[in-house]
Amino acid sequence: MASAGRSVGAVGGGRAFAVLLLITGAAGLLASWVITLDKFKLLEDPNFTPGCSLNPVVSCGNIMKSDQASAFGFPNPMLGLVAYGIVVCVGVSLLAGAGFPRWYWLTFEAGALFGVGFVTWLQFESLYRINSLCLWCCLAWIATIVLFWYLTAFNVRSGFLPAPAGLRSFLDEFPWVPPVVHLGVIGMLILTRWWDFWTS
Repeated sequence: MASAGRSVGAVGGGRAFAVLLLITGAAGLLASWVITLDKFKLLEDPNFTPGCSLNPVVSCGNIMKSDQASAFGFPNPMLGLVAYGIVVCVGVSLLAGAGFPRWYWLTFEAGALFGVGFVTWLQFESLYRINSLCLWCCLAWIATIVLFWYLTAFNVRSGFLPAPAGLRSFLDEFPWVPPVVHLGVIGMLILTRWWDFWTS
């Protein structure tokens, strides 16, 4: 029987899942906000150096000046301000006891899939085309990847995404494994890409 204030068929998440959404959404929102402010300063003063430009590799300025930083015709972090804001709202709603129907969770999943696909492209461009890293971008990458995998695990466990019983059981018990492996691979790529620099 549905709880008061929750429609029939609506599914909510546990407190831990809600808090995870809040943390990842807030982290992405913070990164997007800082990058947006620095982008405005860079537009006002082409000689402006962002605070996170620390060396030839960790250089936010190089990232912000690249074509990839405005993939859709406007600064990428403006998209993040909206997307991560939605994640925070969902997290707050779950903490308040809200539940959502299957279509809502699948739409959320589609958005997260787009997000993780977009940051994967940005990671490739950053490592092998722009040849620089942005620490705030890295924070947004981490937030997006963790969000995607935990949301996927939630949707699989809830039966919204079809999956074999073994996979469902695995994601129920070890939902942290996919994001850790994913982030580990990215960490290794970053380490090997600039190995000479890190070890010099």
